[in-house]
Amino acid sequence: MHAREWSSAAVALAGLMTLLAAEPGAAQRTVKPVLHGRHWIAITGKPLAATAGAMIFQKGGNAVDAATAMLAATCTMWDVLSWGGETQALIYNPRTGKIIALNALGVAPTGATTEFYRSKGYRYPPEDGPLSAITPGTPGGLITMLAEFGRLSLKDVLEPAIRLAEGYPIEEQTANSIEREKAKLKQWKYSREVMLPHLGEAREAPYPGEIFRQPDLAATLNKLVEAEQQALKQGKSRKEAIYAAYDRFYKTDIARELVRGAREEGALLTLEDLSNWKVILEEPVKTSYRGIDVYKLNVWTQGPVMLQALNILENFDLKAMGYNSARYIHTLYQAMNHAYADRDFYYGDPYFPPEEPVAGLLSKEYARERARLIDPERNDPNVKPGDPYPFQGGSNPFLAYLKAWPPKPEKATTPAPSGAEGAPAGSGVLGGSGPGGAPEGASRAEKASLEASFFRGTTSIEAADAEGWVVSVTPSGGWIPAVIAGRTGIGLSQRAQQFVTDPAENPFNVIEPRKRPRVTLTPGMALKDGKPFLSFAVQGGDTQDQNLIQFFLNVVEFGMNVQQAAEAANITSYQMRSSFDLHESEPGRITVRDDTPPWVIAELQHMGYRVQIDDITSGPINAIFFDRQHGTFWGGSAYHGEDYGIAW
Repeated sequence: MHAREWSSAAVALAGLMTLLAAEPGAAQRTVKPVLHGRHWIAITGKPLAATAGAMIFQKGGNAVDAATAMLAATCTMWDVLSWGGETQALIYNPRTGKIIALNALGVAPTGATTEFYRSKGYRYPPEDGPLSAITPGTPGGLITMLAEFGRLSLKDVLEPAIRLAEGYPIEEQTANSIEREKAKLKQWKYSREVMLPHLGEAREAPYPGEIFRQPDLAATLNKLVEAEQQALKQGKSRKEAIYAAYDRFYKTDIARELVRGAREEGALLTLEDLSNWKVILEEPVKTSYRGIDVYKLNVWTQGPVMLQALNILENFDLKAMGYNSARYIHTLYQAMNHAYADRDFYYGDPYFPPEEPVAGLLSKEYARERARLIDPERNDPNVKPGDPYPFQGGSNPFLAYLKAWPPKPEKATTPAPSGAEGAPAGSGVLGGSGPGGAPEGASRAEKASLEASFFRGTTSIEAADAEGWVVSVTPSGGWIPAVIAGRTGIGLSQRAQQFVTDPAENPFNVIEPRKRPRVTLTPGMALKDGKPFLSFAVQGGDTQDQNLIQFFLNVVEFGMNVQQAAEAANITSYQMRSSFDLHESEPGRITVRDDTPPWVIAELQHMGYRVQIDDITSGPINAIFFDRQHGTFWGGSAYHGEDYGIAW
């Protein structure tokens, strides 16, 4: 049998077997049950944080109030973020029928220039430590969401988080993460004091179930409540009083101590950086896929990748291919590669020049051009960014960079620095570490452990209520190991690592003071007939939109319910340039789940893929489906993390 005949036969068999297995969607059992609710639903990354959301609903709060309470709780519990990180959200307002995007991503501080990092021997800003810090965004994002769209007070929504900061039984996952990262945490005075209560003992981190106390953080949160309550006593409105807490965090005593403590550890942050930073409420971007409107955040995130990939995939009959057949996986992988290649070159802060070609990137005509480039038989290891400018009536100002892309990797030009401002291991030092931040010579198991850690980063928050409010949030930053800034208890974001220093890599994402890095964080929402249909989010760095597009297609193309779709097998591509550490690419590498049929794996290998098998191939997906027929919510939450939901 010729190779092409063998390929066609294998595809037909794989498609038939997979289609037969996936067709009766309602019969597919799940590890966790669907979560049903009529009045409200709250899902997030920790059981205690989901409880915080339920507490707020019981107080009479709406979905925005509950989401902010869950955000505060997850930050306090370091799941796997903290208060100095960033928050990005999509909010459906039932009064207007519109989706609002909230941009609470911090910016690079004063002095954060390419010249500065290059002078320190960095090819990219480091993966952690004081020189990876940007301005905190989550406090401002939480306060803005609450002030503009909630109905309760800041005192109400922060009460669960304050109680957690005063002491809660820490979970095994977080406690063990602290223990793994203790060598780095010991470098930073305030991190060491908070995180390592058993300093000098064999285990220096808290034990699972031990009461973990953060008195400095509790004091900071109480100061925010105090600012609100004082403003109310002075006759201020609810909104004005909540924004008084915003000013206290970014402009007065909290800001001064945060900057003092951050700079003590070597960070670049200034008081002006904090006071000049603002939360932005903006329009989301969207596309339509088979009559369903899908919304994502703009190109300061990777969110439009999912929209671009959907536009490409709309040119194929995915359902006929069969769920997770080799042909389906190949088509999906190729579509994602074309979208991610555009992300790697064109995405950046839209509030800084040059202007990103968003209209062209999201053009259906551009997607058709990209779809025509897909080889139906083989993986293309050399997918490059396209040129979307003609599809918005313009010309590309970066054709020289585009023709030479990707730029050749640099060789070391200076020795790695040491000391307080030195580069930690695996931080993008010129000539430093291997793929994914693993040291040269690291074993496959060590590299796999580093890759798996991305699935534990970030968290997601989903909330909805009977009034019609819907909230999808993907907050992150300040994960363990984080530099805690002075006596604030605030762990600083490490998000500067997602900038580049060479415009040949991405002319839109070169680090500059007051500029936002292009991040991976990407909540999603979909409307059908103008009404909420799905709200969904996941953690996992570059894998997020890969996971979410598969979740979405599982529901829309293959008829799965929300829990089945959250638990279904995913594939993961590593062909895009990593957003972290050394920003490297691994063309053709694909991870499939261990229940993938062997004939599918064989066909993928025949197509040129390096197939790796794992039991977990996505971050924990959290989602809500809106059952219009019965007026109820269906909640889904992946089974392999600590993510948890409560509904009523």
